[in-house]
Amino acid sequence: MSPSALNDAQWRKSSFSGNNGTCVEVAALADGRIAVRNSNRPEAGTVFFTSAEMDAWVKGVKAGEFDDLA
Repeated sequence: MSPSALNDAQWRKSSFSGNNGTCVEVAALADGRIAVRNSNRPEAGTVFFTSAEMDAWVKGVKAGEFDDLA
């Protein structure tokens, strides 16, 4: 994915993001993937998920499966 394509994506920042560097953004891409990055350091890289992977992640978060990591 080209950097310009990511720059043109419609990024959404989590409402739980803070000013202390814990800022997460997501964007739905034209090819169906979901991009995730740190909004404070977008140049540091982007992680890509399929819709199925993101669905599994969201369901796991809602079920509390990752609560021990926070």
